[in-house]
Amino acid sequence: MKEAIHFEITHVCKQTGARTGILHTPHGDVETPMFMPVGTQATVKFLSPEEIKEIGAGVILSNTYHCWLRPGEDVIAHAGGLQKFMNYNGPMLTDSGGFQVFSLSDQRKILEEGVHFKSHLDGSPLFLSPEKSIEIQNKLGADIIMCLDECAPYPATYDYMKNSVERTLRWAKRCKEAHQRPADQALFGIVQGGEYEDLRALSAKTLAEMDFPGYSIGGTSVGESKECMYRMIDYSVKYLPWEKPRYLMGVGSVDAILEGILRNVDMFDCVLPTRIARHGTCMTSQGRVNIKKKEYEMDLSPLDPECDCYTCRNYTKSYLRHLHRANEGLGSRLLSIHNLRFLIHIAEEARKAIKEDRYGDFKDEMFKKYNLNSIDSRGF
Repeated sequence: MKEAIHFEITHVCKQTGARTGILHTPHGDVETPMFMPVGTQATVKFLSPEEIKEIGAGVILSNTYHCWLRPGEDVIAHAGGLQKFMNYNGPMLTDSGGFQVFSLSDQRKILEEGVHFKSHLDGSPLFLSPEKSIEIQNKLGADIIMCLDECAPYPATYDYMKNSVERTLRWAKRCKEAHQRPADQALFGIVQGGEYEDLRALSAKTLAEMDFPGYSIGGTSVGESKECMYRMIDYSVKYLPWEKPRYLMGVGSVDAILEGILRNVDMFDCVLPTRIARHGTCMTSQGRVNIKKKEYEMDLSPLDPECDCYTCRNYTKSYLRHLHRANEGLGSRLLSIHNLRFLIHIAEEARKAIKEDRYGDFKDEMFKKYNLNSIDSRGF
């Protein structure tokens, strides 16, 4: 059977072993490593699909849980799938909905058959099983979909995590059996195991034996230290097939992306750049900028002189400060464009450095430029 995606490794850095690749999907080819904007409810907040394309985005992530609740998977299927529904001409990825079930619902009951919980919208009872998650994602029609897993809390005891991992692996098997569209939707397995090396190994090895088209690394960036997170990644990737794509879920700080690339991670996503943009915070080549500050009131310079995005080409800090203070939606839109372009550009530069066999030097330059610490930094 023809696979939904094909991953082609194009270069391995002689200095570090970091890699570039091309992810061939039904909706186009994208280069890796890459950062993926998050379009939770079939939209990247404040941005049009055309603007997303302009900033160099490839894959957009959308959320199964939120699309299930509003507008409903049948509405999106009737439109022809997510791409046609939201008019995005490019590859898309959906998560399983599991993270939202475990993070948004205070009252939930995890059973072997699935999870009983309440809607964060109106408190109505809901049930999500591996089969239901795959059914919804098959209707949403994204190029890449995820197995249902439990994103266990941090810290968690060894016994809790062991039981969680074993159940998640059983769910992965059920997800694969329930998947109805393997020819045009690639189902990724999700490695869990918390901070425990043997559980990460068990999870990764078992999923590798199931032969998924790609693999996600889950359970990171949930409160642990950066040092712990990097160990989790190390424990996971060493047991995953080299030729398959690896996706580090929910990570979007500069330091974590650069460290992930060093560890042969190919795909990253996070709500961070758009979320902080809505609060007036910008990621720039000069460090973080809080556009609300009085010092920018008369500043007619661009937000970031090194950035090529639409915002930095056309608007001043003074105007951006005015928009944010006046609570104008254009302000959030322009800052979101910039922050997303900033991270996508970091990934572009990382790819260039890998191809030139100097990724180690590039990473060191970026850490020095942004005053990052590989262990203790809390992000850019």
